[in-house]
Amino acid sequence: MEIEPVELVHRDFGGEDRPPLVVLHGLLGSSRNWAGAARGLTDSFHVLAPDLRNHGRSPHASPHTYAAMEADLRAWSDRTGIGQTLLLGHSMGGKLAMRLACRQPDQVRALVVVDIAPGRRQPRHDDEFRAMNALPLDRLKSRAEAEAWMEKEIPSWGMRQFLLTNLDRREEGGFSWQINLPVLTRDLEATGAAPVEEGETFEGPVLFLIGGKSDFVTESHHPLIRRHFPQADIRVVENWRHNPHIENRGEFTRMVTEFTSAL
Repeated sequence: MEIEPVELVHRDFGGEDRPPLVVLHGLLGSSRNWAGAARGLTDSFHVLAPDLRNHGRSPHASPHTYAAMEADLRAWSDRTGIGQTLLLGHSMGGKLAMRLACRQPDQVRALVVVDIAPGRRQPRHDDEFRAMNALPLDRLKSRAEAEAWMEKEIPSWGMRQFLLTNLDRREEGGFSWQINLPVLTRDLEATGAAPVEEGETFEGPVLFLIGGKSDFVTESHHPLIRRHFPQADIRVVENWRHNPHIENRGEFTRMVTEFTSAL
């Protein structure tokens, strides 16, 4: 089935006279979550961060699959005329970045993948989606009330704050989700799918940044990474969790910059 791409919205964080760096966010994230890290990279790059379909300010559309997101990114790249770029992806965005690198290698100067591997991974967001779908949007008076509603299902304060970045206040009262929650819920299994097929490879330089305190990537994934990305530099940073671009921003941007300066 032919997929009709949507017109992605993106943020341009600056650095226009420098080589392009495209940042792809993770599930339930957006370009806004990358503002701090992106601005830390503009000394070296022209940083662009699209909102993927069903996220941020980009259109809602079905299905939510890597094939659909790939079609969107191809159309966005053609529209912006960005040409060959450094590609950086986190979690779901990392899977999409791997897919694009393997299928459009002439468009990818180098690849940085943050805390995700190229294989299938069973989604672990059931609690988050259950809490979001149960939130009584029409009855909410404040974000604090929304957080209180979610606390039973989501005990982590940081995770609740992250999820609530997707909540918009409506002019007529109440709130709505900025994300396309019904489609993301329905297609959650698809986000866990392997983004690349057997035999697909990217021969260029690749940096995998893995959180030592995260369980998204383990040593058992390393052979699979090297099978698809023979030049992969796999670095496990022991004190990192799943979101180093937020929690370890300075160290994260330094490692990305050092990797690219050696290209």
